[in-house]
Amino acid sequence: MLIELKKLFENEGTSLPLELQVDLSDVQQRGEQLFVTPVSVLGEIRNRLGIVTMQAEARFTYRAPCDRCAEPTERQFTVPMEHTLVAQLNNDDNDDFLVVENMRLDVDDLVRSDVLLSLPTKYLCKEDCKGLCTKCGANLNLGACACAKEVDPRLSALLDLMDN
Repeated sequence: MLIELKKLFENEGTSLPLELQVDLSDVQQRGEQLFVTPVSVLGEIRNRLGIVTMQAEARFTYRAPCDRCAEPTERQFTVPMEHTLVAQLNNDDNDDFLVVENMRLDVDDLVRSDVLLSLPTKYLCKEDCKGLCTKCGANLNLGACACAKEVDPRLSALLDLMDN
């Protein structure tokens, strides 16, 4: 969705409410669709004292397998989105401002990049997930597996001393 911002840039004290849905159903990881619902964005773009800012919140349901135990997990996320919008930059190396070319803002692309960058790099079903047994593949969150514990060969001499 393209938003025309020329009037907003020209008129101090004006604001534009944001309320939209962004479809990210095409985003997949390991063949799984990650976004259960469209991303709901609520906020506003405001010109306050000649500075145009966007403040919004993106909410969505995210579904992915746990990185330790592979159980499917769903979680609600809320991503704050805050950007200072400018028509042009004097210094190209400035990442603090978002340049709005032709006074049009592509909100869908902005939401997509903010949401994807906010996703966790390691997605767990719970903080203390125990994962899978490396030998038999049993889910250790459901209970201990029947595999015998391996003794580190460097410590086997100590174990022999304790047995005697």
